[in-house]
Amino acid sequence: MTGNGLRIGEVASRAGVNIQTLRYYERRGLLEAPARTASGYREYPSETVRLIRFIKRAQDLGFTLKEIADLVALRDAKGRKRSEVRSLAAAKVRDIDKKLAQLQAMRSALYTMVESCACRDGRPTCPILEALDDAQDTTATDDPPRPRSNHANP
Repeated sequence: MTGNGLRIGEVASRAGVNIQTLRYYERRGLLEAPARTASGYREYPSETVRLIRFIKRAQDLGFTLKEIADLVALRDAKGRKRSEVRSLAAAKVRDIDKKLAQLQAMRSALYTMVESCACRDGRPTCPILEALDDAQDTTATDDPPRPRSNHANP
């Protein structure tokens, strides 16, 4: 190695990710392309390990890679704008709250289906499958709905 840099395997190991993750982050622009040694090896600055851990923690909190790119830019900016960081985090909290509400509604619907299940009664029909295969749903057919006419058929 030419300096104090780390090879890709060392960075991956220290950051707790695999090598493909580092390459992916490079392609997505989250990591700058590292310098290369004379023999062609990638040589990352030691700070890269902290950056990868930052990215992984942000992912664990539900941030998308686009949002993480914004956070990384704010992290690296001189005179950080804390209000922008707070705004991104608050938006993520709202997203999570929305997802939690959707998950709760899904759970409630499934719970109702499970409770109405009559398979233990030996019935030939299954209310869960019937609810999922709603016969009233005309969007699932290949034929478009026919327009209704106010005129009687001749």
